[in-house]
Formats: sequence, C-alpha cells, structure tokens
Amino acid sequence: MAQTFDTIFKGGIVVNQDGEGARDIGVRDGRIAGIGDLSKASAGETVDCRGLHVLPGVIDTQVHFREPGGTHKEDLESGSRSAVMGGVTAVFEMPNTDPLTITPEALADKVKRGHHRMHCDYAFFIGGTYDNYKHLPEWERLPGCAGVKVFMGSSTGSLLVENEEGLRNILKVIRRRASFHAEDEARLNERKSLRVEGDPTTHPIWRDPVAAMIATERLVRTARETGARVHVLHVSTAEEMDFLEHYKDVASVEVTPHHLTMAAPECYQVLGTKAQMNPPVRDAQHRAGIWRGLQQGVVDILGSDHAPHTLEEKSKAYPATPSGMTGVQTLVPLMLDHVNAGRLSLARFVDLSSAGPARLFNIARKGRIAVGYDADLTVVDLKRRETITDQWVASKAGWTPYDGMTVIGWPVGTVVRGRRVMWENELITPSQGERVRFLETLSA
Repeated sequence: MAQTFDTIFKGGIVVNQDGEGARDIGVRDGRIAGIGDLSKASAGETVDCRGLHVLPGVIDTQVHFREPGGTHKEDLESGSRSAVMGGVTAVFEMPNTDPLTITPEALADKVKRGHHRMHCDYAFFIGGTYDNYKHLPEWERLPGCAGVKVFMGSSTGSLLVENEEGLRNILKVIRRRASFHAEDEARLNERKSLRVEGDPTTHPIWRDPVAAMIATERLVRTARETGARVHVLHVSTAEEMDFLEHYKDVASVEVTPHHLTMAAPECYQVLGTKAQMNPPVRDAQHRAGIWRGLQQGVVDILGSDHAPHTLEEKSKAYPATPSGMTGVQTLVPLMLDHVNAGRLSLARFVDLSSAGPARLFNIARKGRIAVGYDADLTVVDLKRRETITDQWVASKAGWTPYDGMTVIGWPVGTVVRGRRVMWENELITPSQGERVRFLETLSA
C-alpha cells in the first residue's frame, strides 16, 4: 500500500546527519514521516525542491524582539516575520524588555503573546538577578523558557550582575545551561572617558578586549568551581577564543555574523553608529581569531543578536546612541555567502545553526532532518545572487547594516512544522508559532 503524506518536499538536496544527497521528505501532522524516494507515495501537496538545498530549520538562539516596552522598534510579530523571511524557523528571545523578564508572570505573558502570533516557533530566556537566583531552579523549567540569561555588563537595573558573589549564587543553583553577556562592568565604567563624542570608532576602544576577557575568565572560573554549564554569547576577541578552547567541558561558545563579517575601523567609517554593538565589532585581527575558533571547532553555534533600534535613535551623536542592529533576517544569506567563499562548509553551517542549538539547549524534536522530528526546514538556493536591501528587511526598524551588499546564497523557503511560512520572498501562511519544548522540561 502506497504511503500517504500531507506534504512531500520533492527532489531537493537534503543536508542532514548522514551527509547530503537528493531525497524527498514526507511530512505528516507537522513531523517528518519519511525520507528517501517517495515517488510512489501520495500527498495533499507536493513542493518542487529540485535545484535547492533543504537544511534543518535554522534556530537563532539570541534575538531581542523588544516586546513589551519597545514595540515602536520591534515586536514579537514583526521580529518573527523578519526571522521567517530570512529562513529562520525558531528563535530564543532575551529578557531585557520592559518589564524585565525576571518573574514567572513576565515569562508567561511573553509565551502567551507569542502563541499563534509569532510566525516561527519560540522560547524566552528568564533573566538571572541578585534577587531571584533562589527561584531559578524552578523558573528555568517553566513552559517556553530557554534557560537563564545573565548580563555581567552592559545592562541596567536588576538585570546587571557584575560581581562574582552574584554570579556564583546563580551558577550554584541552576541546572540548565545558562547564557552570559561577558563584559566587565567595572572596566567599562573606568574607561568611559575614552569615548569621543561623535566618533563611533572609539566604541571598541572604550569597550576593549580586556573588558571582555576579564568577564569571560571570571565566568569560566566560577563555572568550574560550581560545576555549572555556561554559554558565552557573542565572543568578539581572539584572546577569548584562545582561552575558551581549554574549557570546553563547561563553556560553549556563540559567535555572530557581524563579528565574522565586519571589521573596525572601516565599518564605523562607512556605517557610523549603525555598526555600534555590544560587545563591539573589532579590528581584522580579532575577526581572524573568531574565524580561527570557528574553523577549529571551538565555536558551537551562531546567534544573530538581532537588536533593532529606529533610524532616529541611531542618528543621534555617539555615545548617546543605543547599541544594536537588525540581524535575524540576514543570518542565513550572510553565512551562505561565507560558505560560497570557502570559509566554512555547508555541513558546518548546519551544525552551527541547527544541530548545535538543539544539542546545547536540549531542544526536543528540532535541529535534524530525521523521521519523528518537527518538519522545520530552511530551503536555500546556494547559487542565487541577491542584494540585501533595507526594503527587504521586515523588522519594524526598517534597516540593515548590509544594505547594498550582494551575496551568493539565499533563503527560498521557511517551513515550520510542515507549513510553508515563507516561499520565494513572500509570507504565505498566517502566523502559527508555538513554544519550543526542551528535553529537560518535557512535562512543562
């Protein structure tokens, strides 16, 4: 008897855990139900993927979608629309909203806001603070929680945990892998006088490599002492990469497309404050060190650190400008361009963007093209040449630092749990995003 599927994605070059080759993918009830030659099977819909590569759905584990509190520049709907337009099937969103996501009520509110309003699947980090750390073992297991996020620098109010005692209190009690922004707040405060008004090229001079290294060393040392698993976000220096290769038992590593693509001072000279991020984009020597860590396997995953601000906010004179840029929509095309340039293989990109996030965060049924897994697919044309433009970006912010950049490699389709959400630059399915589930919290 012939197999029957809801949808068959036919004839694409499927990239999964056993390599890549031409295969069909059969989907039933939102999950992958068959892989191989499905020419004798029937389906309600057949999608022609000949000439395209079919990747496991890309998971972006660091985005700031600004809701609640900053919805004039982004919200969960617009941010997730930007994600799926760029081939991203799931996102983890950060806690520095208003109110801060540091209570179960704030977390539950975000999960509710996202349900069938976001276009991709989602989870939210809960912020670790001096005051809430005793509750984190319970709260990090709540439905829709991606884990704990801690700001060791570059934050304000209760989200800032700048001293070692506060860090140790959190790491002693949590059980899941926690994510950290590692810059030393004391050094940042000491060096504020190095900022030159109107000159964003001084941003990486103020927030120097030493500030990052002090915090990363402190984090790893405390993780070793407490037996905790830590995830170092947006590593930006060659020295951190050289250091972290010796501590892969406790520390996983994220890098961003902007730290892999841009270099100072040129990016600030061309883009001004549009290139202003925390931690900063640094010079070519640090960029080379980050690539070396990626190529040596020290880097575990990619994250966009999508952090939009309006052009009006960005047009103020440095340092009165906020740090952050859009990035979730450009993650896939930028990295495919790097693949085409020979800087990494397609298999390595898949590991950084799909299998890696699933492995680090124990995501249930995502990160692989395998029977029984959610049918999350990122369909790409590896040879398509396109130019990234502000007009293409779906974020409320309405701009990208890569405006005018031509890339080779482009997201053709975004499939979330078997549904084609984006196809050929068009949003074609109403938002049906749901919370990501985790192996450590399956009962939630």
